[in-house]
Amino acid sequence: MRKVILYIAASIDGFIARENGEIDWLENPNYHIEGESFGYDEFYDSIDTTLMGNQTYRQVLGFDVPFPYPDKTNYVFSRSKSGHDEHVQFINSDIPDFIAALKKEEGRDIWLVGGSQINGPLLSQGLIDKIILTLIPVTLGTGIPLFSGSGQIDNHFRLEDSKTFKNGFVQLTYNKKG
Repeated sequence: MRKVILYIAASIDGFIARENGEIDWLENPNYHIEGESFGYDEFYDSIDTTLMGNQTYRQVLGFDVPFPYPDKTNYVFSRSKSGHDEHVQFINSDIPDFIAALKKEEGRDIWLVGGSQINGPLLSQGLIDKIILTLIPVTLGTGIPLFSGSGQIDNHFRLEDSKTFKNGFVQLTYNKKG
């Protein structure tokens, strides 16, 4: 069965973006290491599908680059849009049912790109199988949390791997227990 993997970066105080959605804090030139992808290239080759919320999709479109996942099947969860555009299919049906069915299909693993309003409910439904979390050595104080609206359901993960990088990044890989 395919796995849903949350591959994401967060500040050390647990935020994935500023309150206004900006991720400018990720662009610090001191974070760049020549030739280092922080595992992204290998991870990207291991997936064939992306999942993201509509706000995250709009943010991705706001980058001044072409759509970054044109060779993948891309789903965007939206309450207001349906159908598809050049790169994504909009989903406004029951998200947990959609993902449970998607996990049973043939294929590679599935990247949960985010954001917070999708991450939390999927976590509470037990639909996230693996988390690859890169902690960035900055505190934001406030912002969009890694998980919101996740309810009170405990999810237990076990640490599979940890890596440190000379720029201060720490990457933690967790697999869901059970």
